[in-house]
Formats: sequence, C-alpha cells, structure tokens
Amino acid sequence: MTETRFAIIDPTAGASGDMLLGALIAAGAPRDWLTGLPRRLGCPEVTVEIAEVDRSGIAAVQVIVRLPDGSHEGPAEPHSHGHGHAHGHAHDGHAPHRHVGDLIAMIERAPLSPWVRERAAAAFRLLGEAEGRVHGVPAEQVALHEVGALDALVDIVGAVEGFEQLGIRRIHSLPVAPGNGWVRAAHGEMPVPAPATAVLLEGLEIGPDGPVTGEAVTPTGAALLRVLSAGQPPGRWRAVSAHAWGAGGRNPASYPNALRLIIAEAAAEADQVVVLATDLDDLSPEYVEPLRTALVAAGALDVQSWPTYGKKGRIGIRVEALAPPGQAAAVEEAFFRHSTTLGVRRWTASRATLPRRTIDVPAGDGTTVRVKLSEAPNGISAKPEYDDIIELAKRSGRPAHTLARELQEQALRLAGDSAAGRDNSELRVPEE
Repeated sequence: MTETRFAIIDPTAGASGDMLLGALIAAGAPRDWLTGLPRRLGCPEVTVEIAEVDRSGIAAVQVIVRLPDGSHEGPAEPHSHGHGHAHGHAHDGHAPHRHVGDLIAMIERAPLSPWVRERAAAAFRLLGEAEGRVHGVPAEQVALHEVGALDALVDIVGAVEGFEQLGIRRIHSLPVAPGNGWVRAAHGEMPVPAPATAVLLEGLEIGPDGPVTGEAVTPTGAALLRVLSAGQPPGRWRAVSAHAWGAGGRNPASYPNALRLIIAEAAAEADQVVVLATDLDDLSPEYVEPLRTALVAAGALDVQSWPTYGKKGRIGIRVEALAPPGQAAAVEEAFFRHSTTLGVRRWTASRATLPRRTIDVPAGDGTTVRVKLSEAPNGISAKPEYDDIIELAKRSGRPAHTLARELQEQALRLAGDSAAGRDNSELRVPEE
C-alpha cells in the first residue's frame, strides 16, 4: 500500500454503493476482480454487470448487481421528478430476506484481508443499528429483502476492497449532499433524508444539495462514507487523476448523476508547516519505525529521529515531524497514541521547497515503480520510491541499488522527453 497517494470521494451529487463501485472501476480497479467477487462471498448465482455510460456529457462507469431472475436494486422513486437510488432495507411482507447478522457471517467466512473484513462488517453493523433504531429491533436481527441484501453485500465489500485493489487505504471525502424533498419507500412517503439514512449521516459533513431532488445518499452509501473516510482532505494536495466517475441509476438531464473519485497526493511544497517534536527515553528504538509510519499516515510530510542525551545520563530519541497546518492535530494525536510521550512541542515554520511530482516508470515485469521528480535551478533530479525498489528487488532477485540506478536513468529520460523544447533544461541523478 502507498503512503504518498490517497483517495478523495466527491459525493456532491450523492453517494451509493454502486456509484462508488463504478468510480473504483473507472479509477483502475480490475473488472474481473469485481465480477468474481460474488463467488468469493458465497453467492455465485449473483452477477455483476459493468458498463460505460454517459451522465450529462460525462463518461462514467455503471455497476449493476443482478440476481439470477434478473432482478436488481433500482433507484428509489422520488416524490417529484429528480434523483434517488436508495436500497430498500425494510422486510417486504413474505419476500425472501436475510438478516444483517447473516450477512456479517458471510463476510467473516469470505477470503478477505483483515482490513477489508473489519470495515465491511462495520458498515453492516452501522446499517443494522440505524434500521434497528428506526424500527425498534436489535441490529443483527434487522431483515433486508433478498435483492437489497445481496446488492448491499457486493456493494459494501466491493467498495472497501476496491481501494485495496488500487493500493490505497487512506481515504478522505468532501461534504456530502443528502438531497431534498420526498421519496417513496416501503412504508410510504418519507422526507429526505429517510429516517435510517439520517441516522447514518450522523457525524458526516453535509454540503449544499445542489440540483438534486429526491434521495441523493443511500443507506449503503452513508455507511461506506462512515467506515472509509478520514474526513476532509489535507489543506494542500494535487490530483494525480480526477477523471473516475461512478454512475447512479438515474440519468437526469439537468446534472451528472455520478460520484467522482479523485486520486491525489499531498502537495509537499506548502508555504508553512507545523513542526512537532518530542523526546523519548522510555521507548525501545525498534518501535520508532511503527511510530514513524503512524505519523505519516496521519498526514506528516516528513519524520526524522536521532539519538539524544537527557538528564541523569539517559540516552533518548528525539522524533520530529513536519505537517501541513490542517493535519497538525492528527499528527499530534498520533504522537500520543503510538509513543510513550507525555508531551509534544509544536511551532510553525516557513520553508521554501522545490516543485516536485511523482511519475510511474515501467519496471520491466508488467509493474511500475513510483519515481519522485524535483525541479531545481540546475535541472531535474529523480529518486525512485524506496519501498517500490525493495519489492521489485524481491520479485526479480536483482540488487536493489542497481535497480534504483536504472530506474533513475529511465525516469530522467522520460522527464527529458516531456521537457523537450524547453530551454536550458538539465537532468541529473541526485547524490546517494
């Protein structure tokens, strides 16, 4: 998994599980992975259809989960013309149904990573708790009709595992638009957001509804935002790709009914940073690396450590992290959570940095290696990502330092091709 890239979910036209699945496929998640997911979940009779569609002039990917009889979970009907694609979570009379507890058991049995299993099960618990609060039944005894249950199972597990397929576990989201007006549900007309959806939206940042009339956020979509999103993205970031759109079931003419997924990376050349530092004399040095990893995951731009001498001759470790102002609180919390410190010092510093970007360089075995390019007055320098080089060395059996040098040179050639025609452009390999 990459620490430098993260995803931003843009639910300004709403959010649902199928919209998020479509956006993940558009972002590069393998289609055969998604079509094979129902079998891995223990429901091989379910099929997944993937299609390229148009939503108000925007190319998007639509995903439909279909049962053997052809049925699928369609959009909820709004009271007036507009939007809506809610899952029906009430038990409809004598129709076949499954309990939330049964679906969680299917997730627990499936061959999933612990990261995926934990979040998918948590999403279903949130669904059960929301419906249970509305209808007055225990969470795991909430009954979902068969079509909605299997649709939600594929949507939820697929949406979580899709990020893992992209190599991304750090996920942010922009404010969500819940929609407005009324929507038809199993129990009659309901105001938007419907009762269970309103419960699931608790704690999420709500944005303007825009042109959406009807239900813009489904219960499944709200539950996924709850378990996946770490909140608003950092204050400074740059888009690596901003063209992944997942289509909703409706296609209104007035706006694109689609969810956008942005793949981004932190803009390291922030004008100001917050420096956070602490001295540790009771933490074993072997646990400094897990601390560093946690600080980076919380948003730190850089982490350094060095040995110190404290009072009474104690040998200690100073750990210092740089963070964008908007991420300083999260980095500070990571210091307290993942170390033995009793206090963290912080101050604001100004800095000047070189423009930089990351490119993917073919590694020769069908994979790519991320290489950082920085532009100095005397030319462009390149440095491959250490973790990528180590993984490539393991796969190929070749020395890591040799691979690093070859990929540096290849990246500089690529950068030189892209810079062709610019005056005084020089390329250089940085000192080791």
